[in-house]
Amino acid sequence: MPIQTLFPTYIYSAPLQRSDWRKFNKQLLRECLQLQFDDEAGQKWSEKNYPGGYTSYHSAHRMQQVSPTFQQLEKYLRRHVSAFVKTLELDMTGRELAMTDCWVNIMPQQVAHSMHLHPLSTISGTYYVQTPKGCAGLKFEDPRLEKFMAAPPRRADASPANRAWSVVPAEAGKVVLFESWLRHEVPANPVVGERISISFNYNWF
Repeated sequence: MPIQTLFPTYIYSAPLQRSDWRKFNKQLLRECLQLQFDDEAGQKWSEKNYPGGYTSYHSAHRMQQVSPTFQQLEKYLRRHVSAFVKTLELDMTGRELAMTDCWVNIMPQQVAHSMHLHPLSTISGTYYVQTPKGCAGLKFEDPRLEKFMAAPPRRADASPANRAWSVVPAEAGKVVLFESWLRHEVPANPVVGERISISFNYNWF
């Protein structure tokens, strides 16, 4: 075939568990809401930097080290991260990939998380705890976008691989993984219910 695919950008999306995930999710949901209630430092930071919403990123960002429930989440994530590493063909000989950060995000209606990436990390991801119907997904940007020169716009029916932006739907019980250099955002939540997720980073040592 005359066409090759070079330098692909991979996104991993799968259910955290095949069964019993709802019971585990209920416990995570209780702890996320309790953390929001107790975390005064996070409330103050979010009031200024995350208007209308809450994130524990700047206050309680290593939840896997303080909560048995989040520690269990880390264990469930291991097989997913391992599968993603194999797809990426990363050479981990003599290296260990470990979770370095794990934090909570609560996004009521109209709360957004602007375009960003995760510096000094290898693999990042999100686990969805609560996703009201119609809430915003995770929007990824083509990493080559700034290099396009004199390129016509893509067709409206272009495949996801050829679009400048692509959105992975937010679905409770699912985990999404991506390489940390990939820019992404969460558009404004258009629905009344709270969109609750747990984000995390992995790095190698």
